[in-house]
Amino acid sequence: MLFALFYVVAIAILVLHFTGFLARNNLEWLVLALATAVFPAVIYL
Repeated sequence: MLFALFYVVAIAILVLHFTGFLARNNLEWLVLALATAVFPAVIYL
């Protein structure tokens, strides 16, 4: 369940990034936080 929630949040952040919403509201750090959250899983796999 938590894994599915992570995917929903990640997709929402990516959509907001590509629509420009994050840049307009100075929230681009969310993309970096998302990349940091995914990084350990990439190393593990």
